[in-house]
Amino acid sequence: METPCPAPRSFRQLLDSPGLIVAPGAYDGITARLVEQAGFPLVYMTGAGTAAARGYPDYGLLTLSEMVDNAAVLARSVSVPVLADADTGYGNELNVTRTVREFESRGVAGIHLEDQVSPKRCGHLDGKDVVARARFVSMISAAVAARRSPDFVIVARTDAVAVHGLDEAVDRANAALDAGADVAFVEAIESIDEVAAIPRRVHGLCLLNIVPGGKTPITDLHDVESMGYRIALCPGLLLGATVFIGDVVLKKLADTRQHPTSGRGSVGSFFSRFGAAEWDEVRRRYADVGES
Repeated sequence: METPCPAPRSFRQLLDSPGLIVAPGAYDGITARLVEQAGFPLVYMTGAGTAAARGYPDYGLLTLSEMVDNAAVLARSVSVPVLADADTGYGNELNVTRTVREFESRGVAGIHLEDQVSPKRCGHLDGKDVVARARFVSMISAAVAARRSPDFVIVARTDAVAVHGLDEAVDRANAALDAGADVAFVEAIESIDEVAAIPRRVHGLCLLNIVPGGKTPITDLHDVESMGYRIALCPGLLLGATVFIGDVVLKKLADTRQHPTSGRGSVGSFFSRFGAAEWDEVRRRYADVGES
């Protein structure tokens, strides 16, 4: 059975509590449930994973409707809050306003908005460009004004490090916080010293994106917490594992003509992870009515 959509307040409560919030990336109902069942308090809807699940690279090819529809699947699949990638807001301040309202109405607890020129691309790729700082701040201001609940979390992401350097990225993050953003997200930081400098120089909560093989050279979450970050995203963890394991088992099937069975368990135990017991209860509740 579908679980109730989590209130944005639960994300706000996480932000008000001590300790690093670790949010693995999910891109469908299966991966969202895996994250929740593993005990993580926040699910992150990865834009790259959402695009890949539809057969596209992370080049800003998906529309607002596609992203919102996927976020709704994640939010209804888990009882923990969902933070979603909302790319550039899909246009100007009018579009950003609609973006916030669409995600919020689906039970999503928060979104992050970035300052890349549209169409954007993965933050750990080369060839990015960003809008003027004033335009970015205006978009964040529109997002803050658009939310209906003050508990809905707005994360301001800047990709300015790659284009203008660390100082400009820090200035943008602080300007976004001054405009009402709840969390600052400086993307694709390129050295450990710069990673450590962000929480000291940004006057608010900070988020770090952990992308092994990307531009930011850190993977130890203990270090991330000690540096003062509040949230750590692991967007590609399940996506990468799925592709890797998929290649392995498909090759085994192709080579041996034997269906791999290791680790799957029974069919019933598999479906139990996706709410089979609750749906069985609904079936039992109305069984007599259907037979009368």
